[in-house]
Order: sequence, then C-alpha cells, then structure tokens
Amino acid sequence: MSLPPASGTGRYFARAAKSIRLIRHGCTNRPFFHISVTQRKRTNAQPVIEQLGSYDPMPNVNNEKLVALNLERIKYWLGKGAHVSTPVAELFGLAGFFPIHPRSYMTAWRNRRTERENLAKLENEKAKETTA
Repeated sequence: MSLPPASGTGRYFARAAKSIRLIRHGCTNRPFFHISVTQRKRTNAQPVIEQLGSYDPMPNVNNEKLVALNLERIKYWLGKGAHVSTPVAELFGLAGFFPIHPRSYMTAWRNRRTERENLAKLENEKAKETTA
C-alpha cells in the first residue's frame, strides 16, 4: 500500500517547481491554514507533497494567533529550490525564520497612523464638548 502524498514521500512531481504556500481548511468564518509544499503550477486538484506546519489566524483566549512550523523540513525544501508565497514569507518573518517582510512593516505603519487619527478625532470631540 502506498503512502498518501501529504506523508512526505516526495514521489509526486519530482522534477516540477515547488511552492510553499497556505492551503485553506476550516469552516465559513473560521479559517485554518496548512503550510504545505505543492507544485508551483496552480490547479484545482493540486496534490500536497508535504505539510510543513499550520496557521490559525483566529485569536484565541489570550489574543494569540497560533503557528506551528517544521523548520527542518522548511530548510530542506528551500534548499531544493522551493518558492515561498508572500503570506508564508510574512509568517516566516514574524516567526524569526526570515527577515521581516516589507508588507508587515507597511501594515504596522498603517495601523499606527489610523490609531493616531482616531485619537486626534476623540481629542477634538472632547474639546468641542468642553467648549459647548
């Protein structure tokens, strides 16, 4: 009996370009992602070569988003020339495996600017209330 492709046998698509990307699982309004190695060419029924980790983007009770990574296998696939998708590169940067992705900096700058604008609006409203 042969093993399924997700077991990490690597027999499938031996010579094709590989990509490390997120594959969505979970229900509506409750996403859950597997970080997997797949063939680079996108098809609907794309088999998973190996699962390298998981990512739960929904904050838990402690307001944490959980990520599990198999760093040894990630290093192996990067050494084999696998490409990394942008969302996975951001996760690897936040995990300390890659340098911080520029999009992470842009998101942080936008969040800070929005927070400053909201605080300025609140201060203006309070000033108007005290003068009225």
